[in-house]
Amino acid sequence: MTIFSLWVINKAGGLVYQRNFADGLAQLTSNEYLVLAGTLHGIHAITSRLSPTGSSSGAQVIEGETFKITILLTATGTKFVLLTSLAEATAESVLQRVYEAYSDAVMKNPFHTPEMPIRSEGFDGRITSIIGAGQP
Repeated sequence: MTIFSLWVINKAGGLVYQRNFADGLAQLTSNEYLVLAGTLHGIHAITSRLSPTGSSSGAQVIEGETFKITILLTATGTKFVLLTSLAEATAESVLQRVYEAYSDAVMKNPFHTPEMPIRSEGFDGRITSIIGAGQP
């Protein structure tokens, strides 16, 4: 059970926070991460329209052969994305705790501009305590 990476995507599809926690992911440039976040934002928007039973909040879990992407969409449109191993069963609860840390350390910070990249030592520290600096 491994957590590989955490992304925070703003409501416009821009990547405002990205941090890797374990080896196993391809090493990407900043621009490649921005493109991937924008693509995931688009996929999420499409899946929210595809529901045959009415309104939907979009994809919540996307599984590949060797990894899983879990998405938490907030009421403001911010997406919290966790890339994990397939065996990771706690992704939803981890994302909820990350959202709480974001609310406390980022949104309550009077010097943070909403929708802009997150540069907060308090948030980084909370993420380290929730997920860890590195996973086995």
